[in-house]
Amino acid sequence: MYLHLGQDTVIKMDEIVGIFNMETSTISKTTRNYLAQAEKAGKVVNVSMELPKSFVLCRDSQNRETVYISQISSSTLLKRTGYIDEISNV
Repeated sequence: MYLHLGQDTVIKMDEIVGIFNMETSTISKTTRNYLAQAEKAGKVVNVSMELPKSFVLCRDSQNRETVYISQISSSTLLKRTGYIDEISNV
C-alpha cells in the first residue's frame, strides 16, 4: 500500500516510522534539532511550498531515513493509512 502525501508524492506505507504534527512536535528542542540535522544531511523532501502541517519519517529497506514535509495534516494522513479503522475493529 502507498500513502499520498500531497502534490505528486507517494510513499510505501511499510517504510513509515511515524507521522508527526509539525506544530506540536516541534515544540521539543530534540525534534527541532533532528529536523535541522536531517535538513543539513539532505534527508528532507519538501512535498509542497505551502505552510507545512506535518512531517513523515520513513526508513527504506537499506535503512536510509527520509523526512517528508507535507501540507496535509497529520490526522488526515493517519486516516489515509487506514490504521484508525484497523484498531477500531479489534
